[in-house]
Amino acid sequence: MPKYVIERDIPGAGKLSEQELQAISQKSCGVLSKMGPQIQWVQSYVTGDKIYCVYIAANEELVREHAQQGGFPANRVSEVMSVIDPTTAE
Repeated sequence: MPKYVIERDIPGAGKLSEQELQAISQKSCGVLSKMGPQIQWVQSYVTGDKIYCVYIAANEELVREHAQQGGFPANRVSEVMSVIDPTTAE
């Protein structure tokens, strides 16, 4: 299945408390469990005013549906075409 990076504009994201991040995570997992195995959350990166999420999904529409059902912004959804890391240089 394709992998996607979702850019979510959330002002003050980097200042969210552990409890707030836990609540967001719980909401996301609850929506995902109802949507079934065609979409999976891999991990997210919290920065100052954004959260970048990595998902595996059958298509972009499922990613956007998850955002809508969870009440999360999905300002940009980009399909990952390749993954590189330091070993790519070898």
